[in-house]
Amino acid sequence: MSHAAVNPTPSVVEQPRPAAPAPSRRPGRVRRRVVLWLAILLVLGVVAWSGSKIYATLTATKETVIPTAKVQRGDVSLAVTARGEINGGNPEVLTAPSTGGQDMHITSMRTTGESVKEGDVVVEFDTTEQEYKLREAQSDLLEADQRIAQVTAQREGDQEEDRYALVHAQADVKTAELEARKNPLLAAIAAKQNTLALENARDHLAQLERSQAAKRANGDAGIAIQQANKSKSESQAKTATQNIEAMTLRAHRGGYVSVRQNTNQGNLFFGQILPLFQVGDAVRPGMAVAEIPDLRNWELGAKVGELDRGHLSVGQKVDITVIALPGQMFQGHVKDLGATTGLPWDRHFEAKIALDNPSIEMRPGMSANIVVTTDEMHNVLWLPAQALFESDGRTFVYVKSGKSFTAKDVTLERRNETRVVITGIDEAQEVALANPTELEKKKPAAGALPLPK
Repeated sequence: MSHAAVNPTPSVVEQPRPAAPAPSRRPGRVRRRVVLWLAILLVLGVVAWSGSKIYATLTATKETVIPTAKVQRGDVSLAVTARGEINGGNPEVLTAPSTGGQDMHITSMRTTGESVKEGDVVVEFDTTEQEYKLREAQSDLLEADQRIAQVTAQREGDQEEDRYALVHAQADVKTAELEARKNPLLAAIAAKQNTLALENARDHLAQLERSQAAKRANGDAGIAIQQANKSKSESQAKTATQNIEAMTLRAHRGGYVSVRQNTNQGNLFFGQILPLFQVGDAVRPGMAVAEIPDLRNWELGAKVGELDRGHLSVGQKVDITVIALPGQMFQGHVKDLGATTGLPWDRHFEAKIALDNPSIEMRPGMSANIVVTTDEMHNVLWLPAQALFESDGRTFVYVKSGKSFTAKDVTLERRNETRVVITGIDEAQEVALANPTELEKKKPAAGALPLPK
């Protein structure tokens, strides 16, 4: 049996496919570069814009704004206003005692407004130095007593010896006199010897009496010197004791304490506000440290500007408001006007105001505002005081004309610290509250950069 040849089915041979080409990265890289450049350009644009704005701001000329006010017509109450401090009239001033010219230090003191009774301690000073002087004087006093006793005992012993020597000399004279009575019966030589012996005894007695008198005088002088030393020590001890007592300042009447300003600190010439005395401060003898006002006679001291002096007079009525007592109105009257003091640009004087209706709630040192109505003017033209200028004998204002100002002479009728009453100008005209010419001088030039601070 023949077998037919079997042709197997030919297998399909798979040919390798060509690899797909890698995607190109060039388009993405380009996009990133474009975004980066755009960002850089944007930042540079912002910086350039900001710089131009800053430069424009620095080089721009600022427009000067001049404050203005309009001339008003109406009734004006011209009043003097000031702030002051309440005190009692005729105060009892407590001063540092005189203790030899040396400064003292405060060890304790009452505070302003604290109530005290008669005899209460208000201020105490350090007494260490005076106590040392007292102990030293007491020691000298004991030493002087001992020396006096010693000198007295020595003198009494010497006087006893002198009395014995004097009695013995007197006895020698008596004996010599008895022997001399025998002279008529004795030989010439023996009589002469008796006579010489009598003369010698008498001379010795006279010399002894003189020496004893001198010794007694010396003894008395020694005791007198010691007595003087004792008196000196007693005086020093008494002075130290008095100083110690004087260094405790007590109230001689009841009331409230008002502590004074410490003029040892600060500079009065430059108007610096001085602090009040406090514990530890050094005080010169004679300085006023505190005071106790007489609460039966309240008064207020206020500093008033020199311009208002001509508007005040003794007896004028005063309206008073106390800062610590809101809602209450008090009345008073001008009691006294002091001398003008202060620097040329801050001239003022002190006005004393007597309170007519004081309150039991008042305390020394409280601040208060005063208002003194000096005049009532009706239907007048007035402006704020800063709108009026004076120069070379002229009194004028700067009237606004468009965007500029023109000086116009006016007549001043009345003025105080806040208002001026004028004539020679129309109502409702707008005037400058500052000198335009001075402001123009201070105006920076265009394009000029401000100086660095």
